Amino acid sequence: MQLQPIKQSFKVQYDYQLYFTSGLFALENPLFKKLISDYKEFEAVKLLFVLDEGVKNHHPKLIQQIKSYCESNEDNLKYTDTIVLQGGEQVKNSDSAIDSVLKAVNENKICRHSFVVVIGGGAVIDMVGYAAAIAHRGVKLIRIPTTVLSQNDSAVGVKNSVNAFKKKNFLGTFAPPYAIINDSDFLETLEQRDWISGISEAIKVALIKDEEFFQYIADHSIALKQREMKPMQYVIYKCAAMHMHHIAQGGDPFESGSSRPLDFGHWAAHKMEFITNYELRHGEAVAKGIALDVTYAQLIGLITESDLQHILDVMVAIGFDLSLPVSTTNEIESLLNGIEEFREHLGGQLTITLISGLGIKHDVHTIDIKVMKDAIAKLNHQFALN
Repeated sequence: MQLQPIKQSFKVQYDYQLYFTSGLFALENPLFKKLISDYKEFEAVKLLFVLDEGVKNHHPKLIQQIKSYCESNEDNLKYTDTIVLQGGEQVKNSDSAIDSVLKAVNENKICRHSFVVVIGGGAVIDMVGYAAAIAHRGVKLIRIPTTVLSQNDSAVGVKNSVNAFKKKNFLGTFAPPYAIINDSDFLETLEQRDWISGISEAIKVALIKDEEFFQYIADHSIALKQREMKPMQYVIYKCAAMHMHHIAQGGDPFESGSSRPLDFGHWAAHKMEFITNYELRHGEAVAKGIALDVTYAQLIGLITESDLQHILDVMVAIGFDLSLPVSTTNEIESLLNGIEEFREHLGGQLTITLISGLGIKHDVHTIDIKVMKDAIAKLNHQFALN
């Protein structure tokens, strides 16, 4: 008897929301309580908090504020523990950090009807999201990003990851959070590098999708550099909205294809982070990666010299250093190896997103290595003279 294949298909609906507030754990702020009570109204929900060490240092009263908030709303919020972990990209290189989260999930009996609440920068959020996704095959996650880059980009997506085999984000999951909460108060204590670096992700999405948004960034470049909160909040809001729209409406939320337009500038960025042993912030590397790719786009005739210079001028005005951390032949070859590593990470045909104008995405499937070397030399020559 010949048995026929059994075929089925199903769809899974994902819903997640991004909230904006300030003073999230002030007793008079109802947002966090409402978010949990909307999930389970008549029963206290277990909460495990994971806190970025840098955030703790800048906000030393935060843990007590969280405890007091939960105690004041004990009918809905059951505080279990707060664990503090080192921030920065190095946390994604360590098995011990993942193990710390998994151990806390186990010891505090966090289940699929409980929440892990992570508060920190993008690297900590990436790592904790990965741990939450593999614990019990997925416990619920609330992200509270504390940097510009995490509030406008990394924390509003559906990816979680850690580094392995000297490759960025080699291990990871697609697991949307239950919610993201952007608290603008956390931005006030950022170092200038972290304030600036996240703007590169807004420049990225503007250049591939929205010329008007890029012009807004250009018009407010000095105000952004000088830490004016109103334009920064708009940049974060607009960038996050465009990012989430692309995930939901772009047709490939879990990246099963070969095109990743939201990774414009990232093939080089990821490699430069590794080359500098992660001394470069991710956003700083993205700015350099964008600068390199738009220089290459100009050299192959996709954009004009004036458009190229306008883009570079805007990034410099914001405060980015656009010189590349490669000068020797070996360093340049190491950087160029990032092109193939980028393809391997997704698989399939090489697809690098460039632009053919401000706000116009243009995918290419081959890179002329000689021209890319010329782009490296041109960029380094221009900014070595500044």
